[in-house]
Amino acid sequence: MTGTTTQAGSRFGLSVALVTPFTADAAIDHERLVSHAEWCLGHGCDSITLFGTTGEGASIGLAGRQQMLGALAGHGIAARDVVAGVAAASLHETVEQARLALDFGCKGLLLAPPFYFKGVSDEGLFRWFAKVLETLGPKARDVILYHIPSVTAVGISIGLIDRLRAAFPGVVTGVKDSSGDAANTQALLDRHGDLAILVGDERQLAAAVRNGAQGTICGMANFAPALIRPVAIEGRDDPRVKEIVDMILELPVTPAVKALVAHKLGDPDWLHARPPLEALPEAEARRLGAAFDRIMEARAA
Repeated sequence: MTGTTTQAGSRFGLSVALVTPFTADAAIDHERLVSHAEWCLGHGCDSITLFGTTGEGASIGLAGRQQMLGALAGHGIAARDVVAGVAAASLHETVEQARLALDFGCKGLLLAPPFYFKGVSDEGLFRWFAKVLETLGPKARDVILYHIPSVTAVGISIGLIDRLRAAFPGVVTGVKDSSGDAANTQALLDRHGDLAILVGDERQLAAAVRNGAQGTICGMANFAPALIRPVAIEGRDDPRVKEIVDMILELPVTPAVKALVAHKLGDPDWLHARPPLEALPEAEARRLGAAFDRIMEARAA
């Protein structure tokens, strides 16, 4: 086990939901990937999370994932500093993605539920997760369940977490709650506070950390890690966080995050997204960058 849980004596901390750089023809840009991963780790992030929602993980196949992990390893980024998102609708592909990450030695898996069929029951979801974990066998470890119903339209209930923990002791080590529902986060802390409860909505992060959450996997760390780290580690409120998140949510989220990375790094090639996502128009990206600068220049309360 990698020490993800409180039981292992360490907090999860701040993990950047790393955006994936693409070229103009939608190929993965490995040079920018490595450079940005190094930048994030060097500016306050405890780990990086690849293939998440912000990283367009559902648009990256097995070969692309292998190449990205290899590029990081080839430049000395330790596997223990990498969480791998797993997002697939089929059992077969889910297991392949998970095996690839575990064989690489990743810190853990951010495991989303199957997202194609809607209105599925907890029983069906339990059988799906159970089949994934049974197929992985002894390799299964450090699983962070990913609750993001706004994207998957399939939630992970507290009762389902109960069942999975009972059936696979020690395998589930965390839950990322990206529901935006503070009451759900609190319910997770009340029922499963021994797990690494992570909060995806940066606006709710400080309060959750003060109540026992272990940190976050978040998109803001791509362009403002110094701002978000005290929020994630100390539970320190900063009004700029809400302003920035509210501004991003008025736009397509992942392209907006990429636009802010492009602004922060002075590199417009970061605007590229892989279809079906589209880059923000350059004028809109400039407006977003200027608004971000105005917010960051304001004094924190």
